[in-house]
Amino acid sequence: MFLEDEFAIGRIRARRISVSVLVAVTAFAACIAAILGLASAARAAETPQASAQLAALVRPNDVNSGSLLFPSKEPGFYVEAPRLKTDVAIDVSGPIARVKVTQRFQNPSQGWVEGTYVFPLPDNSAVDALKMQIGERFIEGQIKPRQEAREIYEQAKAEGKKTALLEQQRPNIFTNQVANIGPGETIVIQIEYQQTIHQSGGEFSLRFPMVVAPRYNPAPIVQTVEFNNGAGFATPRDPVENRDKIEAPVLDPRENARINPVSLTVDLRAGFPLGDIKSSFHAVDISQDGAQARTISLKADTVPADKDFELTWKAAPGKMPSAGLFREVIDGKTYLLAFVTPPTAPDTATPPAKREVVFVIDNSGSMSGPPIEQARQSLALAISQLNPGDRFNVIRFDDTMTDYFKGLVAATPDNREKAIAYVRGLTADGGTEMLPALQAALRNQGPVATGALRQVVFLTDGAIGNEQQLFQEITANRGDARLFTVGIGSAPNTYFMTKAAEIGRGTFTAIGSTDQVASRMGELFAKLQNPAMTDIAATFQGIKAEDITPNPMPDLYSGEPVVLTAQLPDDKPAGKLQIVGKTGDQPWRVEMDIANAADGNGISKLWARRKIDDFEARAYERQDPAALDKDIETVALAHHLVSRVTSLVAVDVTPSRPADQPLGSAKLPLNLPDGWDFDKVFGENTAPPGGGERHGSATPAGNAGQEQAAAETQDLAASPEIANMMAAAPTAKAATMIAQKSTTVNLPQTATRADEQIIRGLTMLLLALTAASGLAVWRRRLKRIIAVGVKRNGL
Repeated sequence: MFLEDEFAIGRIRARRISVSVLVAVTAFAACIAAILGLASAARAAETPQASAQLAALVRPNDVNSGSLLFPSKEPGFYVEAPRLKTDVAIDVSGPIARVKVTQRFQNPSQGWVEGTYVFPLPDNSAVDALKMQIGERFIEGQIKPRQEAREIYEQAKAEGKKTALLEQQRPNIFTNQVANIGPGETIVIQIEYQQTIHQSGGEFSLRFPMVVAPRYNPAPIVQTVEFNNGAGFATPRDPVENRDKIEAPVLDPRENARINPVSLTVDLRAGFPLGDIKSSFHAVDISQDGAQARTISLKADTVPADKDFELTWKAAPGKMPSAGLFREVIDGKTYLLAFVTPPTAPDTATPPAKREVVFVIDNSGSMSGPPIEQARQSLALAISQLNPGDRFNVIRFDDTMTDYFKGLVAATPDNREKAIAYVRGLTADGGTEMLPALQAALRNQGPVATGALRQVVFLTDGAIGNEQQLFQEITANRGDARLFTVGIGSAPNTYFMTKAAEIGRGTFTAIGSTDQVASRMGELFAKLQNPAMTDIAATFQGIKAEDITPNPMPDLYSGEPVVLTAQLPDDKPAGKLQIVGKTGDQPWRVEMDIANAADGNGISKLWARRKIDDFEARAYERQDPAALDKDIETVALAHHLVSRVTSLVAVDVTPSRPADQPLGSAKLPLNLPDGWDFDKVFGENTAPPGGGERHGSATPAGNAGQEQAAAETQDLAASPEIANMMAAAPTAKAATMIAQKSTTVNLPQTATRADEQIIRGLTMLLLALTAASGLAVWRRRLKRIIAVGVKRNGL
């Protein structure tokens, strides 16, 4: 009986202990809740950075339709991308164009952002001015060595100052970074450049590129391991310079409206009576101002930046100028720009030389759609124009290659028909492994037959990032062959196409639509079938020129003018410019009196641009890369030009972004070039890995990195919740694509729920410890009760 009483008392005491523990736990939990409330209040009151960052993030339903959203690291939240509008004003005066490009970066979000825009300019442009407009103020950009300009920009960005940095990634690809664009602000950046007008076959033309086409970037090459130095390691050599700088997110045109609107006007003052004027790819309005001047504007107020703008004009019948000489005096020196069109070679009874023509056609994914059709038509027409005594071959490539005849064959009707049928059956897919095809065309066709002329005709859009690797191949293995490039599509890589033809002593032809196939290929046939003017040289009589560019002078083909610039040592030179050359065995010479030169603007910039090009062209001959870079830097700094080693940077001296406000960063998306097939370029149902074509394309991390990125994209899109949120971005594919190519917004520690998670974890730990402690006390009391009962009852 006593034992039962003791057990009853023990149970009562145990209940009291449990109640005490429960009360203690409840009190402790209340304290924790109070702490959490205070922490939350303190966070809201004491960390404006957090609330500002959260305010900068948006949910899909918070923005208007058409907004571009970048996924952030905060689930369910996005960042609105900066928006861009571009205005282009082109002033043509005789053989020179001065172009002003105004880029308006608008920040539609509630946070502070940095925008990076990858954009093209003509490959012969001399970029010399950068202005940043803030309100009514204009801030002039300063030319600096590339690394110094980058350091100035990064420091200004960190200090909250508005700043802009213009860098050259290729002669025709530039990046403009603009930092500290405030909520709802628009920052205006103006870029200006000079360029010469192109002339061929009695037609003048200028081209303004509007979009950087996605580039195929081959994987880095692992060099042979050198054991003789004891290191035992191989160093990868990347064939793609500034790989990450030339890539940008690309929107699928099937699921997104065209973005980046462009307005454009041309003030054309030709210097001679004008005849036909045409815009090749855009509808325009043309107004006349006398016989020699026209104003050209887009018929639509704006057009999307998805294809090049090309304008061509001819002189009125009988008014075509055959020569021109212009001068500009700067800092006591005279700069000359001269052009002269040699007469057409006289007809002779000598039969044309036999030709050995190697046709190379690109049928990679970027050529899908209208481009491959243009290429097929062009190549079929070229094959049909072969003479019976010629020999030829056809090579096609994507990320594989086919040498159709496995060597040169006679251009018999049967062989021509076989080749044309083969070409017409080609479809476009895969990556752009151009180097093996180029090597096969230059190395594997056997020796040139006696008295024959070897020609390589290369049809491609040039959408590759390893240009220098290909230039080296042409330089090393061209031999006696001449390389003619044919640029296909709405946004060809004109830098690669032009430079490859120049190194290959050929010429470049651009075909942007099927309507141009017959006329442009006809011009090319005339150049292929007529001998080039060779041994061209320029000298001065009565005065010594300090420098003449280009050096050496290139060969010329039918209808092409000699175009040169020169630097003379004084401001009042006298004497004559003499240009000589040879067509076959026929000599040719022309003289121009310097005193009769007309005044021109910007010629010094054009001379400096060409001087830099000469340095770059001879880079393979230079043993000291640092000395080469220094020579380029000296010329670029002296003439305020952007180059591979110099950049323009503009900084507002007044900080605008508060120190406690974070800065988001993202690349601005680009349109897919007009006529391109998104799936063929990037792969069906897959976001573009690294901005290049999916099939065969390689990032610095290799194919494994691509597969991982693709897997992550699929996992992300597989979640219904995430997919629904990304659908307004404006689509899941677009959002995942942009996410892979953009810098995500790093939320500060105080803006996340990490602190609450830590406190909750500690709370649970303390609750567990308290419960364990109460249980231990109850067990000890129970043991004592049982021990006492046993002792008293003699058990």
